[in-house]
Amino acid sequence: MTFPTPGKPVRGSRAGYPIMALLDLLGRRWAMGILWTLCRDGAGTFRDLQVRCGGMSPTVLNTRLKELRQAELLERTDEGYRATRLGQELYEVLEPLKDWSNAWARALAGKPATAPGRRKEPA
Repeated sequence: MTFPTPGKPVRGSRAGYPIMALLDLLGRRWAMGILWTLCRDGAGTFRDLQVRCGGMSPTVLNTRLKELRQAELLERTDEGYRATRLGQELYEVLEPLKDWSNAWARALAGKPATAPGRRKEPA
């Protein structure tokens, strides 16, 4: 699988729109989980990340770490891997989607849900 580069064709976009390149990268197995874990819980070594992310294979973890480093979302330090400033900014942009996705999950489960940021209308 080639690295998704803005301006070049990626999954879902022949034009290579930057958002599509980002979604291609984050949609790869474990990519979002690795970034989320490092931003939420702090730096970690390779083995630590394997455990914190649920025991993914070393091959997949190594591939994703390389891709996320190439995208400048992660860096390797003496402490292990950590999110860069860009990675942390991306996490902060995506974090509010957690609330929306929880409301969506409740709606799909048939439970009453209020969209984030909206108030329930009085009955």
